[in-house]
Order: sequence, then structure tokens, then C-alpha cells
Amino acid sequence: MVKRGHSHFTGVPCSLLKGLFRLLEDPGCPAAYIPAPREDSALGVASGLALAGARPVALMQNSGLGYSLNVLTSFNLIYDVHLPIVVSWRGHDGNDAVEHDVIGRELTRLLDVFGIPWTVLDNARPEDGVEAFLKQYDSGRSTAVLIVREGI
Repeated sequence: MVKRGHSHFTGVPCSLLKGLFRLLEDPGCPAAYIPAPREDSALGVASGLALAGARPVALMQNSGLGYSLNVLTSFNLIYDVHLPIVVSWRGHDGNDAVEHDVIGRELTRLLDVFGIPWTVLDNARPEDGVEAFLKQYDSGRSTAVLIVREGI
């Protein structure tokens, strides 16, 4: 993502994304990482950065995406402030904490309902998944989601 010009990352840590957060928190990382207290706050920070001309990426758990839908639908999608969002897919296989079961089971359908394109990251070929995700985002600058179902 950094090679494609994404300069700022903001979000709430998640165990499935811990490798990515570890890279972002490294002092040698070429991108800026701005921690957020909640996922909807991360969308606000990323939106401000996007409006200022930066190329941010928001990072969150799928449970946080659930309560961030109001921000997405009442601001980002209607005012064309589109963002690339990386979402961990907790509960997709029914083997997670019970609070992740419903959103895990319905994540892709939820994104479809709101017309948000998504790509599931294949850990065996992560570059291909990131490239497909960024193409969805870059084509017409639409909000797009990269779903991470296994830890990275």
C-alpha cells in the first residue's frame, strides 16, 4: 500500500492485524500511523487526511465496521470521501468469541447491501489481494474493503 502512495494509516489494533500494526509502529516505517480510540474515529481521521490531500488507509475489526456504518453512510458515501479500509474478519468460521459470530457470518452481505466492494486477502498471495483491493478503491475512487480473515 505504501508503494502505491498510501502515506497514513489510522485505526484500532486487532489481533488479526497485529503484524501490520507492528510494522506501522516501527520507527523506520515510511508511513505515518495515527492510533484511534474507536473505528468511527479512525474513519474521521482518515476522512480529514483524504480531504487534505493525503492517501490514508483505515484499519478496524469487523465489529467496529458495524458501528461505523453511520459514518460511512451519512458522510463518506454521500459526500464522496472514499477510503480504503482494511477489516479483520473475526468470527467468519464460527471459531471466535461469540460476540463476533453474527457480524462474522454477515460481513460480506453487509458490505454488499451498502454497495461497498470488498476483497478477501489470500495470505498465500497477499500482493494479489492488496492489488485487487486497491484497484477497486482507485477505480472511480470508491470506498473499498480488504478483508483479512487470517492473522497477518
